[in-house]
Amino acid sequence: MPLVVVITRDVESRYRGFLGSAMLELAPGVYAQPRMSAGGRTRIADVLSDWHSRLQRGSIVMCWAEPKAHGGLGLRTWGTPPRDIVTHDAMLLVRRACQSPRNGEDAGQPDLSKR
Repeated sequence: MPLVVVITRDVESRYRGFLGSAMLELAPGVYAQPRMSAGGRTRIADVLSDWHSRLQRGSIVMCWAEPKAHGGLGLRTWGTPPRDIVTHDAMLLVRRACQSPRNGEDAGQPDLSKR
């Protein structure tokens, strides 16, 4: 039964009440349970997933020790900005979409001719 950590940001107060009933709130929006079964984790994830699909506000990250997963870490995310977790050389990395340059700006240099 591994440690489970849930981090919430900009979500409704119902999440705080629910997560606080099953886990210790270490700091605002940060919850931990040192010994949670896979079944308990799945039930909590199902509730979070259901609420987030209905309310669609904020973001949530759940992580736990998962020896069979890449990097030894199991992850679930809900919300914005969407994160794409990829593996590279046995590490977990977060890939985000690059923003395209604005109005002819070079990706690294601002257009100073408009000043």
